[in-house]
Amino acid sequence: MSLLELRQLNKHFGGLHVTNSVDLTLQAGEIHCLIGPNGAGKSTLFRLILGEYHPGSGDILFAGENITALKSFARIHRGLSVKFQVPGVFKGLSVRQNLEIALQSRHRGAELEAEIGRLLTFLGLESEQAQIAGNLSHGQKQWLEIGMAVSLKPRLLLLDEPTAGMSPEETHMTGEMVQRLNADGMTVLAIEHDMAFVRQVAHRVTVLHLGQVFAQGSIDEIVADERVAAIYLGQAHA
Repeated sequence: MSLLELRQLNKHFGGLHVTNSVDLTLQAGEIHCLIGPNGAGKSTLFRLILGEYHPGSGDILFAGENITALKSFARIHRGLSVKFQVPGVFKGLSVRQNLEIALQSRHRGAELEAEIGRLLTFLGLESEQAQIAGNLSHGQKQWLEIGMAVSLKPRLLLLDEPTAGMSPEETHMTGEMVQRLNADGMTVLAIEHDMAFVRQVAHRVTVLHLGQVFAQGSIDEIVADERVAAIYLGQAHA
């Protein structure tokens, strides 16, 4: 069953065709990674899915409902959540306070405390819960924001370069977090450049190039595709 479906999605900025007739389907329960060279249109596609941008033409369906005209907050209410590349944590508040803010619209009292504790354990941040978020390491800030994004228990989690700036060990730990979320039923769409992370988590991979779907398949199929290697080396038209 498809959870997200993009049909012939187009977006122009002036004369620049940044999203070019994109068709993409995410099955419920999959981890799907979106890769491609810088400027391929990956972040624009995320913002179209989230409702921050509106397409010039085409449709976005979520759980069978056409959400193309819906505002971002309405999409979030239907089960989308996002973690952008730059951490958006409240830097002057503690780790625990950040999670409390994310959770307080859905939980109260003992239930709220239990959810905060569950997320702290999941994120490996129990010992940092009283620490000011701005003092966390880069990787820990990324994990905290992932925790805030999943506090809504979304059906679809959008991750924009979740491992950017992380060490290989942190990247692997992030992959394990994503796999645990997926094992609990969460569908994930991630933009990522780190191919070790993509190989670790992806069920399917879509390559974007010049705003178009260039290739799609398993990570092994994508890595073996000489055309994909060529665009990453800047030789797509050689």
